[in-house]
Amino acid sequence: MTEIAWTLGIIVVQSVALLTALLIVVSYLIYADRKIWAAVQLRRGPNVVGPWGLLQSFADLLKFVFKEVVIPDGANKGVFMIAPLVTSILALSAWAVVPINEGWSVADINVGILFIFAISSLEVYGVIMGGWASNSKYPFLGALRSAAQMVSYEVSIGFVIITVLLCAGSLNLSEIVMSQQTGIGTNVGLPSSFLDWYWLPLLPMFVVFFISALAETNRPPFDLPEAESELVAGFMVEYSSTPYLLFMLGEYVAITLMCALTTILFLGGWLPPVDIAILNWVPGVVWFFLKLCAVFFMFAMVKAFVPRYRYDQLMRLGWKVFLPLSLFWVALTAGVLVAFGWAP
Repeated sequence: MTEIAWTLGIIVVQSVALLTALLIVVSYLIYADRKIWAAVQLRRGPNVVGPWGLLQSFADLLKFVFKEVVIPDGANKGVFMIAPLVTSILALSAWAVVPINEGWSVADINVGILFIFAISSLEVYGVIMGGWASNSKYPFLGALRSAAQMVSYEVSIGFVIITVLLCAGSLNLSEIVMSQQTGIGTNVGLPSSFLDWYWLPLLPMFVVFFISALAETNRPPFDLPEAESELVAGFMVEYSSTPYLLFMLGEYVAITLMCALTTILFLGGWLPPVDIAILNWVPGVVWFFLKLCAVFFMFAMVKAFVPRYRYDQLMRLGWKVFLPLSLFWVALTAGVLVAFGWAP
């Protein structure tokens, strides 16, 4: 009994530490998001609250928390209030299996990638619940759009992940990272480096995954559910105060998760760019964080230089371009691995 209590205590401490670090990182990624857009548009961005505006996200948090919660008269109040909780809790729980360094994960399970895929699939329920419970046409239509978009691009993401699993031979996220210690570079006699990571042999799938991640998280140029003439916020239009904050928190945590997955699946996770004396002295968590920030930088930059898609273009890209391409690459990857005897 004491051993069970001790194990549960360790899990609780790890979970609290992870959530605290994650929420702080997300708050500064939001700040970075706004600063990057401002720099592209030759503006200053947040620069008043705290030095260089570093406390702006925390000021926004206090503003949302102390605002009045407004619930429409015709809304289903129970479902209306549960929806943002579902979205934020599911987004945070997916991080339980994400390894940010070797051995640094709350639950290093053998089916980690399936766990994340299942959780991300469930997040659509928060969107549908929020849109339906508002009892208004605009939120309901926004929820339907967002649900269709998320489901469509999850299919492509699933096939992209299959190509990585075929190469790694494991569903464990830590083993997927470690499998990238050898590859194209080491086969020609070079030390373990970025040439061994899966972005190079699976380059088309890396691009498909990145674009699908934008669509999955409603990021520009695929933020159609939240872009009705720039006046409403899709399924969140009836929300205010803390419930709205929870929806946005869930969205940004999901964005951060997609950046982390891109890092793990294609960019070597916590591995250094080149496995040489100076670089491998740096803690793996530092490399992981730097790669995550680099991917997030591209997420932010896409909004600046890619015009928004129409909804029919968005769906056509998912079903008529990415789905056939990812299916073909799954078959090609499996065929090459078997033909050359490279299957793990």
